[in-house]
Amino acid sequence: MSAQPSPCMNPQQQPTEQEKVYQWIIELAHPDTRETALLELSKKRETDLAPMLWNSFGTTCALLQEIVNIYPWIMPPTLTAHQSNRVCNALALLQCVASHPETRTAFLQAQIPLYLYPFLSTISKTRPFEYLRLTSLGVIGALVKTDEQEVITFLLTTEIVPLCLTIMDSGSELSKTVATFIIQKILLDESGLSYICQTYERFSHVAITLGKMVIQLAKDPCARLLKHVVRCYLRLSDNTRARKALGQCLPDQLRDGTFTQCLQDDKSTKQWLQMLIKNLELGAAQPPGADPRQIGMSPLGS
Repeated sequence: MSAQPSPCMNPQQQPTEQEKVYQWIIELAHPDTRETALLELSKKRETDLAPMLWNSFGTTCALLQEIVNIYPWIMPPTLTAHQSNRVCNALALLQCVASHPETRTAFLQAQIPLYLYPFLSTISKTRPFEYLRLTSLGVIGALVKTDEQEVITFLLTTEIVPLCLTIMDSGSELSKTVATFIIQKILLDESGLSYICQTYERFSHVAITLGKMVIQLAKDPCARLLKHVVRCYLRLSDNTRARKALGQCLPDQLRDGTFTQCLQDDKSTKQWLQMLIKNLELGAAQPPGADPRQIGMSPLGS
């Protein structure tokens, strides 16, 4: 009798990595196999996964189902570590879609980021919630990292600015860093700078939050977070009215050498800080203008 073929020689027993990915995507559609598929696919984000996820039948719906299924556990805050890990695997796949040039526009048009905002609104400091906030911020961070106008235009129609400012005020160091990076990217866009400087209320909310962060950083320095804070201040100083207001409210710690030690190896941030001080000095040398509270008299809805 002839010998049976070895299992390792049977191609059906040894699927390729691509075939495994296809199978896991299929398994996302089925609740009983979804959790394992989420875990495995979240490890494969370096592949060209986004178009396969977005264009496969029912996959986006399955990922959104994972998100909305835990809404009842975020208020009151009863989310478990297991629930958090599972939904964060789904968010990791959405970040993959948000990052890819072939799927990003459709991702925005479907308004998928709005499903994440309830997670950004949470305030519980437990690890499951912190992980959930940080992973959700990662999706938004992946969007703004592309420096595309359509991303900023979309975000400015949502509540992302106050959500990020709240996290900058009370989140963990890592969450604060990502949230500040998002605000920085919004400010670096002309429409984003104009939006934030359009009214005194918007400007003051940003300036007050940045000021609190500087005071905290003086007590507990973090060069990476400080870098984003300084860059936000520098960009605000590009606006004439904001520059005049910053001349009156910039924290002393940014002027008096408090962060010299923290920034000793960071040439770019030191240069940004010097440029900021120079901009404010030039603004102070100009003839006095209107009350800083008159920044952007257009109503909020204009």
